[in-house]
Parts: sequence; structure tokens; C-alpha cells
Amino acid sequence: MKRIEFSETVILANGSFPRHVIPLGYLRNAVRIVCCDGAVLSLVAYGLEPYAIVGDCDSLTPLIKEKYEERIFRSEEQETNDLTKSVKWCSERGFSDLLILGATGKREDHTIGNISLLAEYATLVNVKMITDTGMLIPVLKSEEFETFPGQQVSIFSINPETEITSSGLVYPLKQKKLRNWWEATLNEADRTTFKLDFKGGPLIVFLKFR
Repeated sequence: MKRIEFSETVILANGSFPRHVIPLGYLRNAVRIVCCDGAVLSLVAYGLEPYAIVGDCDSLTPLIKEKYEERIFRSEEQETNDLTKSVKWCSERGFSDLLILGATGKREDHTIGNISLLAEYATLVNVKMITDTGMLIPVLKSEEFETFPGQQVSIFSINPETEITSSGLVYPLKQKKLRNWWEATLNEADRTTFKLDFKGGPLIVFLKFR
């Protein structure tokens, strides 16, 4: 999987606004920021402007609607959330390297749902999610990750039948099927890379910041 060190396109979801220096750096350096509906209110308050606003737009103020009228892309479709609508909007326009910010916090159900959706987004675009504590990366096939000794690593399997074998982690996995979300959390890298070998996926890997 191609790693995103810099992304021209950031999607800002309407969860907790970033506070950590790393997600804020991505936000400030983005060429374009696509806001999920009401996230634009936080972005403007922070002093930045949206490239586009995507969603049903029912939470926008009259002032925002007037100011950014030409940047609003409404979707009344109710089968997906605003984050998914934004990812698809970007994909349709050829924006294929995406960083998602602000997708966690506020509500736990939204947080869990948004994280799980990374596995679906990875079939469309190159994507990762940045939070105030680390990054979440969807993985569709066996892969080696750059890391550092002591980095905290958690692994989540979307398919409980997927067998996972790891190398480079303090607590190795050997053809392990993850039947519950907690089973491969709070692991730790013990070298500068670690590898996950599996078939059937997908996985979601969490890497904690230093």
C-alpha cells in the first residue's frame, strides 16, 4: 500500500476538531479541504476555508450557505453518512490520496462506524485517518510497516475468519483469528519495521504517535 506522507486532499469530518500538532499540520498544509457538512463551521472558526462542503447540509448556517454557495454539494441520499459521501465525491473527481481528520470523538457510535468504513474506502482510494493520538490505516493485503521500537500498535480484523501472522511485534500473532476487537490491541513494535501476513482481510491498523 502506498503511504501518504503528504496529502493534497484532507476530508474534515464533523467529530472533534483536531488539537494535536500532526493532524493540524496536515490541515494547514492541505491544498484542498473537503468538509463533511457541519464541519465547515469548525474549519472557518479555525481560520481556514473549505474547498468543498459535502452532505445534506442541514446543519449549515444561512451565512455559510450564502458565502460558500458555489462550494456546496448537496446529497439527500440517506443510505450513507456524510463522510462516505465526501470520500465518494473526492474519488469521482480523481482525488485519490485522502487524509481523514475529525472523524472521532463526540459520539462513540459515530467513531466506531467511521473507523470501520476505512476498509470500504480503501477499495476506492488511498486513505488513512489521523486522530489526536495516532493514525488508522486500512490494509487489504499482507504488508510491512515502517515503525520505531516501542511504538504502540493495535490490529483490528473486519473478517473474524482472517488468519494473521506478524513479525516485528513484541506479542507475535501466529495464524491468529481475531474473534473480538480487543484481541490484538496494545501490542508494540520491537524494531523499525513490522509485517502482517494474512489472506482474506481486511484489517485496520492503529499506530500511536510518539
